[in-house]
Amino acid sequence: MTSDTVTLVGFMVLMFVMFYFLIIRPQQKRAKSQQAMLADLKRGDKIITIGGIFGVIEAIDEKSVVIKTESGAMLRLVRGGVAMKQEEEVSVQP
Repeated sequence: MTSDTVTLVGFMVLMFVMFYFLIIRPQQKRAKSQQAMLADLKRGDKIITIGGIFGVIEAIDEKSVVIKTESGAMLRLVRGGVAMKQEEEVSVQP
């Protein structure tokens, strides 16, 4: 093997390692935390859907979630349609 070939192979390995640590690994961490959040959902949790709808979980099963919105409407979603749990709002008293 010539030094050019060794340099090229070393550069390719370095690029793959950088790609893994900068793109693949963080994406896997986000997916794992999303799956954990979906597994921990329970009745009464305040959530935000992928479409930006705020609601409270009324019923939940393996594949779907029924939420109640602020207007009182009941919506049934695929469980994966939940983007995140809503953070508790802190009201500041003047």
